[in-house]
Amino acid sequence: MPENKTIIKDAQIVEPTRSKKPSGLAITGFIFATIALIVSGVNSYFLYSLLRSRQVSSYTQTFAQDSNSANFTEGSIADVASKVAPSVVSIVTEVKTKSYNFWYGESESTGAAAGTGVIVSSDGYVLTNKHVIDSATKIYIVMDDGTVHKTVNLVGTDPFDDVAFLKIEGASNLPAATLGDSKTITIGQQVIAIGNALGQYQNTVTSGIISGTGRSLTATDSNYQNAETLSDMIQTDAAINSGNSGGPLVNAAGEVIGINTAVSSGNNIGFAIPISSVKGMLKTILETGEAKAAYAGVSYQNIDATTALENELPSTFGAYIADVLKNSPAEKAGLKKGDIVLAINNIKIGASTSLGTLLGEHSVGDTVQFTILRDKETLNLDITLTEYKE
Repeated sequence: MPENKTIIKDAQIVEPTRSKKPSGLAITGFIFATIALIVSGVNSYFLYSLLRSRQVSSYTQTFAQDSNSANFTEGSIADVASKVAPSVVSIVTEVKTKSYNFWYGESESTGAAAGTGVIVSSDGYVLTNKHVIDSATKIYIVMDDGTVHKTVNLVGTDPFDDVAFLKIEGASNLPAATLGDSKTITIGQQVIAIGNALGQYQNTVTSGIISGTGRSLTATDSNYQNAETLSDMIQTDAAINSGNSGGPLVNAAGEVIGINTAVSSGNNIGFAIPISSVKGMLKTILETGEAKAAYAGVSYQNIDATTALENELPSTFGAYIADVLKNSPAEKAGLKKGDIVLAINNIKIGASTSLGTLLGEHSVGDTVQFTILRDKETLNLDITLTEYKE
């Protein structure tokens, strides 16, 4: 069994007060959740995922053409940072906690946690991490120029990823970030991470490269009671400071290619959710105002040269189908356990993009074509994705 490494979801928290509102915005402490890094063993287990699906849209949001081949030049990091920074906001949440004292019994305190988000539409939709707004009773958004928005609602969360969607009510003409294409990122590609959490690490810009793709993490809270699996993560050596969860990972063209989520406490390794995996749900929200997640209903394991060799598989890439849920869209379309999915809509499943991310660009009701390998025969199956119901 490989040695686990400690990973930290970054967050910041104001010390609890007994008032019902945050007493100022100074960050005086930190609270962490821990994550164990899963190092994929050969034929050791199958990573289970009820795959969701979404589709790219240009509805009130700019989605860029592929610009991941661009490189930073002298002075361009500052230029890109200044371009994207107005879209990066601080998210402050009011959080109530209960405690018990032997002498005074149970008491309730109110504090404020802080994280980062990125504006994804001009009318006020904001993308952040789910753990940034966990247990929040109130949410405030502070713009890059200091403007405070107090009427902020939670639109919904992704049941499969550490992603949440917020809405600044009554907003217009906000500086929305341009979303890039995380399917075409490459290892060694230059990136910057931007954060805007209030406190010690506000207005942070760090630079680095993409160190790896397709990483899997198991996240738990500080008491190791609640766990969450995050798959297909982007690994970067660009520092992700405390409180910068939910901020953008940006390419040299100024496009958001990931949402910063976690950092290793011992190895200075950061992780980000690929932006392509949230585009379908974002499309639905922008068009309808409702957060709906779609799914195919399979569990799978990514295939590489090592897993193919050890398991005597006929392909060195793709996704091995470990199970197909009963009455799921995948079962109804004829997908079977043991099939190898080679491509989705003619886009190859490879090191930079998994089955989950490719499906993440599609929405409820979309029909996607699975190109599969079964008994040395290549087949195409059309799967119509349905809304995920927990």
